[in-house]
Amino acid sequence: MRVEVRFGRKSDAPARAIPVPAGGRVPKSERAAAAGFKGRPGEVAEVGGKKRRVLLLGMAASPSALDFEVTGALAIARLETLAHVAIDARGLSAAQAAALAAGAVLRSWRMDGHRTVTEPVNEVPERVAVERIDVMVEDVAAARAAWAEVSAGVEGAMFARDLVFEPSNFLTPAGFVARLRALEADGIELDVLDAATLLSQGMGGMLAVGGGSVNPPCLAVLRWAGTSGKPPVAFVGKGITFDTGGVCIKPADEMWEMRADMAGAAAAAGAMLALARRKSSAPAIAVLAIAENAFGAASYRPSDVLRLYDGTTVEIVDTDAEGRLVLADALGWTKDRVRPAVAIDLATLTGSIVTALGCEMAGLFTADDELAAAVIAAGEAVGEPVWRMPLAEGYRSVLESDVADVRQCSEGTRQPDACHAAVFLQGFVGGMPWVHLDIAGVEAQDESDDRVVVGPTGW
Repeated sequence: MRVEVRFGRKSDAPARAIPVPAGGRVPKSERAAAAGFKGRPGEVAEVGGKKRRVLLLGMAASPSALDFEVTGALAIARLETLAHVAIDARGLSAAQAAALAAGAVLRSWRMDGHRTVTEPVNEVPERVAVERIDVMVEDVAAARAAWAEVSAGVEGAMFARDLVFEPSNFLTPAGFVARLRALEADGIELDVLDAATLLSQGMGGMLAVGGGSVNPPCLAVLRWAGTSGKPPVAFVGKGITFDTGGVCIKPADEMWEMRADMAGAAAAAGAMLALARRKSSAPAIAVLAIAENAFGAASYRPSDVLRLYDGTTVEIVDTDAEGRLVLADALGWTKDRVRPAVAIDLATLTGSIVTALGCEMAGLFTADDELAAAVIAAGEAVGEPVWRMPLAEGYRSVLESDVADVRQCSEGTRQPDACHAAVFLQGFVGGMPWVHLDIAGVEAQDESDDRVVVGPTGW
């Protein structure tokens, strides 16, 4: 992580943030009284003197781990122009101190990998700021132990953000694989099925989507063995390193955002890193469908019929609905070769899910009520909410084809939507327990707020 985190009893940082749960003790200060600080959730009062800035941060009376994470992020949002800051977690538990640190570190992330100019631009304050965060605690050893557990998830999220940030001329399919090789140092096994192997295994969706690019597609498989001996959880990620739309080319406006069309694969890779850093007992596998949807003499076309991994033939309607094709191959391969306890696919799949849910929630699709409840609860716990969407039979009827087993998406003026994509994918999972998460809209943030800085979220 770029930011150094230190746990100790004291700090010489020029600024200090103090979380104050509602009903808790408010440090004596005339300025706090003058500001009317009551310690309400999200309330901030600056009460420092000439030598040190001091922020009081209001919280709920019985704050959760997520509340502490959000408060740690708020501290950095208000102090991000300083290189060295402190968070006073004395009187809090080790777990609460670690949660504060997690929020602070995540909020400190910056998209600075390709910047050479560090001066302010257009009167925007310097963006390269916090370098060290001191977390003041009473039991340093306990806080460090709690941080060792929590930081694994933070590092996984940061790894995902770094991948999504990377420009597509750097993060080609081969470049993506090169970044994944770094995970081997944490005990994660990496296998790569190259284009020749995809051909031999009949992955017609992967080969068609990647066929128009000079950068060939691949299927990257990450394995964490765990120790439980149980079937693994499978994360299946859409990894389109850039999406032009292919022959059905996208409008130029905001096409630059399509470098993030691999955020699902990035999230899956980040999850694997988090599990490995925690030394999790749970076996896991990530199956990443990596390709560049470009166009050229070998591009696939509307009206083509493709044969996918499981033998299903698919009529192509829109080459910009490519994500469901690579995921169908990846899901079929996962069902056949892995036989996981559950498969969770993550994909920036459709613009229609953003129309439906905005940028606040991801769309959840599954026929399994128990799995749906588990994923919804997990999202609530970490502040990444999902909303369950329908898998109605009526969505399947528009995918009937006259020339193939199934049509890739709806035709005519109707937007190929999230529900059509989900029922399409459902056709490739058989009896495998499966959850589909459409994360378009939540994988990146256009503006900074008190919790997340502008750019990839690591959702």
